[in-house]
Amino acid sequence: QNAVSALRRREFHRSVTVRDALNQAMDEELERDERVFLMGEEVAQYDGAYKVSRGLWKKYGDKRVIDTPISEMGFAGIAVGAAMAGLRPICEFMTFNFSMQAIDQVINSAAKTYYMSAGLQPVPIVFRGPNGASAGVAAQHSQCFAAWYAHCPGLKVVSPWNSEDAKGLLKSAIRDDNPVVFLENELMYGVPFEMSEESQSKDFTIPIGKAKIERQGNHVTVVSHSRYVGHCLDAAAVLAKEGIECEVINLRTIRPMDVESIETSVMKTNHLVTVEGGWPQFGVGAEICARIMEGEWHVSSQTSCSTQRLQSVQNPMQKFKFCMCLREVPD
Repeated sequence: QNAVSALRRREFHRSVTVRDALNQAMDEELERDERVFLMGEEVAQYDGAYKVSRGLWKKYGDKRVIDTPISEMGFAGIAVGAAMAGLRPICEFMTFNFSMQAIDQVINSAAKTYYMSAGLQPVPIVFRGPNGASAGVAAQHSQCFAAWYAHCPGLKVVSPWNSEDAKGLLKSAIRDDNPVVFLENELMYGVPFEMSEESQSKDFTIPIGKAKIERQGNHVTVVSHSRYVGHCLDAAAVLAKEGIECEVINLRTIRPMDVESIETSVMKTNHLVTVEGGWPQFGVGAEICARIMEGEWHVSSQTSCSTQRLQSVQNPMQKFKFCMCLREVPD
C-alpha cells in the first residue's frame, strides 16, 4: 500500500526547476496566442543567457523568438511599440540591472500610456529577466529593482519564488493587458520544486495581486518575496523547534500588493517581520510596514503591532565575501 501511494504521488507531482517552469510558460503562451513573441539578447540561437528560452527558437522560428543587438533602450522601445500595435511581446533583459538603460521606455512609454490616452491605448508587454544579487557579480549587477518599479503607477510588478509561482504568474503576466515587470532570480533558475498535476496543465495560471501563505503560524507574520521566501521557511522551521510558530507569506506580487492577506495575518499574530534583498530605505518592507501601520485595523485597534525589517546592507554590493565587513555608507 505504501508503494502504491508513493507511485501515485510521483504521478501527480514531479520535480521541475524554476528555469523549466518559465520555459513551459512561454512555450504554452507562444503556442496559444500567435501575437506573443520573445525578444532580447541571446534568447534565440543561444537559447538564452540562462537557457530559460531553450528550444523555443527551433520550435517557433525567427519571427517569434528574436535575437537583438546589445541595446536595451532600442529593443525595449521596439517591444513597447509592438505592444501598442496589438502584439504581446515578452522583452527579456539579460539582467534587470541592464534595464536601467531602458527605464525611459519602461516608465514613460509603457507604464503611462494607458493613463495618458484616457484608456484608449493598452500596452500588453512583459519585461522579464533575473533580478537582485547573484554570486560574486559586484555592485553594478546585484541590485533589486522591486521597489524601483513598484513605485511607478501603471506597472504591475511580479516576483516569483518557486516553480509553480514562475509558471502560473508568467502566464498571467503574458495574458495581462497592462505592462508587467517580471522579476526572476538567477540563483533560483536551477532549483527544483515539486509541481502538482494542476500546475502542469496548460490552463494553469496564478492571479496577479494575490499572496500565498506558505506556512501557517500564530506567533509572528513573516512576509517576503522571491528567493528569500525559502530563507524564511528555513528560519521558521528552526524557530518551530523553540515553540515559535511563524506564518510565512509569499508576496508573489509587489504591485498591486495583497495588503489584505498581510493584515489578516498580523491581526492574528500582532508581530510583523519583512524580509527582502533590496536596500532598506524606501524598500518593499518599508511600504508593507507603513501600510499596516496606516491600516484601518491598526488605527482603530487598542493593541500595538511590533514590526521589524530585514534587508540588504545600505551599501553597494561587494564582490568578495571578505569585503562584507565594510561599514554601511552614512547618509
